[in-house]
Amino acid sequence: MSNVPAITLNNGSVMPQLGFGVWQVPDDEAARAVGTALEAGYRSIDTAAVYENERGTGQGIAASGVPREDLFVTTKLWNSEQGHDSALRAFDASLERLGLDYVDLYLIHWPMPDTGKYVETWKAFEKIHAEGRAKAVGVSNFHPPHLQRLLDETGTVPALNQIELHPHLQQSGPRAFHADHGIATEAWSPLGQGKELLQEPELKALAEKHGKTSAQVVLRWHLQVGNVVIPKSVTPARIRENIDVFDFELDAGDLDTVAGLDSGTRLGPDPDSMHFTG
Repeated sequence: MSNVPAITLNNGSVMPQLGFGVWQVPDDEAARAVGTALEAGYRSIDTAAVYENERGTGQGIAASGVPREDLFVTTKLWNSEQGHDSALRAFDASLERLGLDYVDLYLIHWPMPDTGKYVETWKAFEKIHAEGRAKAVGVSNFHPPHLQRLLDETGTVPALNQIELHPHLQQSGPRAFHADHGIATEAWSPLGQGKELLQEPELKALAEKHGKTSAQVVLRWHLQVGNVVIPKSVTPARIRENIDVFDFELDAGDLDTVAGLDSGTRLGPDPDSMHFTG
């Protein structure tokens, strides 16, 4: 059984706080990576239509033998499919590729504010949720003004917002907005894509203090500040290492040290200007 703690989303759905992401995992490697993750104890899997690995992800889930009701599967709507009817069609296609009857969480991948379609897209998400084919619906990469528009113009508060979040980009403003409105915060690129972040001397010192790696320290920080986190790896040892973060705790001084690393450095696009639909 998995020892990963769970959070309860605003619609009552229960989601593991630590999951496995398959961004940049090729479709023909996804089944093996997902199988390794499920063996290691992960029960939450995060994919997206644009990752082009939903089919492999679904194969890994099917081959694992883990009962469907014990899994939490997330996928996302790509930008080119925004709009009410196109979102419904895209969701059907994602379900077919995954080989599932439902997903646990369906997200709008980017707000694409310049196209102005995310509210009508969200209304399609409300329909999918009402039908029980997505147990919860949420968004990804939405800034607070995008979220506020959804709150003002529709009847459903997103269950979760998945945003770029790591010690170099701690997103205190969005996290506070989410907390005020009962929206869970999920971190993508939680390890800063492993670049300069994991070389920070402060993280190396904390890792040595706790007998862990810098990556494990960062994941532990996410968990203790309340973020949902989805580290990605295709390396079996790293997949297992990333879930081995429940036998130590960062103290208040450790948390202050990590808080001091926030430089506002974004690795991915700014959601206000991101408009790629290819």
